[in-house]
Amino acid sequence: MLDKTFNIIVEQGEDGYFISSVIELPGCHTQAKTYEELNERTKEAIELYLEGQKRFKPHSKFLSLHQLSL
Repeated sequence: MLDKTFNIIVEQGEDGYFISSVIELPGCHTQAKTYEELNERTKEAIELYLEGQKRFKPHSKFLSLHQLSL
């Protein structure tokens, strides 16, 4: 597999499941009951996503993450 670092957003759904979204790979998401399981499933999702790509080119460059309250 490609030796690459990816930026992941992790959220917790109403049902308590952890949900990950890979910023550089649109549509690459997964979920799990535990954080450890989520990490493994996210790695698997990235590998499967990249198998479908002939050449990986990031769609965006991650700059920051912040919260904004109104």
